[in-house]
Amino acid sequence: MQDIDKDADDKGNGRRRGIQSVEIGMHVLQALASLGSASTLGAIAQASDISPSQAHRYLASLIATGMAQQNEQTGRYDLGPAALQLGLGALARIDAFRITNEAISAFAERTGQTVQVAALGPLGPTIIRWLMGRPPVMTSFNVGSVLPLLTSATGHVFLSFSPPAYIDHLVAAELGATTLTKDDVDAIRGRVTAEGRARVEGTMIPGLRATAFPIFDLQNRAILSATALFPATSPAARNEAMAEELGQLCHDLSLQLGWQPD
Repeated sequence: MQDIDKDADDKGNGRRRGIQSVEIGMHVLQALASLGSASTLGAIAQASDISPSQAHRYLASLIATGMAQQNEQTGRYDLGPAALQLGLGALARIDAFRITNEAISAFAERTGQTVQVAALGPLGPTIIRWLMGRPPVMTSFNVGSVLPLLTSATGHVFLSFSPPAYIDHLVAAELGATTLTKDDVDAIRGRVTAEGRARVEGTMIPGLRATAFPIFDLQNRAILSATALFPATSPAARNEAMAEELGQLCHDLSLQLGWQPD
């Protein structure tokens, strides 16, 4: 471990010493968060890459400000109430649609890939953003169109990652109008949750492939989806590369929105 606390022996710029102390304190807080549960002093020191004596001093200050707390019986440390308030305050300022729109728009502009962004509305998955690629993918769908849960890639995402109370009535209505069964629905859910994505080809528009990814929030709900649309004639290798990149982007957006993957 490296001793990076120079508060005692650094005789240089006082402002710089103050900044370094804040940085070390943040490392300790991040260690508390990343460890996932109440932890020992030694584990926190190791995760922070500082000595146990340094970790103890910083934890004492964090406890005094409410950013950390210590269990009197076990001696273990955990995040405190002030850290929770800070985190909730940050989450309250997050605009999921703005963040997603900016990131997906930049992706579509850079790659030339057509992408649609959807949210689960009262009538079903609803397109809220359509980003046309190069060459354009022409369909009869546009912003405001409602997509089916059972036959679209976008719908499969919300079918698989939404609380049942949000979608059960929609599923029942669609089942009554199709030849699909509840076993088919279970099979779709199993496949999509296992792969982390949904794929369909030609079920909505002949000659068009779609790959959709969920964007999760703090409660592990799919609040948005991003779907890449490919003409069936486009090269399979390019399609897969674009899908992989979009999937990673959706994963990163979910982390920004507070999602904690299993």
